[in-house]
Amino acid sequence: MSDALKEDAALLFEAVREAGELGRSLTRRSDLQRWTKPDGSEVTEGDLAINVFFEERLKAVRPGYGWLSEETPDDPAERMKQDRLWIIDPIDGTRAFIEGRQEWCVAVALAVSGRPVLAAVYRPMRDEFYSAIAGEGALLNGSALEIPDSGSLEGANIAGNRKALASLSHHGIAADPSGSLPLQLRLAYVAAGRLDGAVSAGKRNDWDLAAGELLVIEAGGAVSGISGEGYIYNKPDPWQQGLVAAGAKRHAALINALRMT
Repeated sequence: MSDALKEDAALLFEAVREAGELGRSLTRRSDLQRWTKPDGSEVTEGDLAINVFFEERLKAVRPGYGWLSEETPDDPAERMKQDRLWIIDPIDGTRAFIEGRQEWCVAVALAVSGRPVLAAVYRPMRDEFYSAIAGEGALLNGSALEIPDSGSLEGANIAGNRKALASLSHHGIAADPSGSLPLQLRLAYVAAGRLDGAVSAGKRNDWDLAAGELLVIEAGGAVSGISGEGYIYNKPDPWQQGLVAAGAKRHAALINALRMT
């Protein structure tokens, strides 16, 4: 690992942990403002405050890196000029954050040439800090993660949206709709072996995927779209077509099962 990547990792991991603590402190406020976006999703003062925090701690410190955040208007032409890209989800699981539940996290990845090389997903309400460096493995609170794998889908605990799970129902999976669990935490749970896999049909935003993808890959798994093609980030449209994440053998079984539907 280069010295530059080590410095970026230290910067990223410290910033994500501090951002999570900021988010946790804001959950104690009873007057937290919130709004509905044009797409119908919700945003709060917490999302915006954490986004500003990252702009100060990451964007300002690395001005030559591109920027893609759920809470910043996207400028594809500008970000695509840069080989290195911060991919930010200030709060993944805003509904849980609003309702005072624990199922929310802060997630950031650094992508280089379209692929994530650093990732951090922090779940502050349980003090779970997931991190990964490309080629160096994935960790949960400092302990190495390794996905238990199998080529069988029978009894596998697969989280996802109902459309994707319906396509797998006749393969004997233990379907987990996980409506309250945001995508980044589903991916973190796959990396940690708490879920056997995660699937989702339809377009999924890059900021919902990039950090969690690296966690799964570095824990020995595989991540792709429904078609089986891998993700490339920093494209004009910042989204991917679907999600399939699991250990390498189970990932292949899931892709085959989805193709048969």
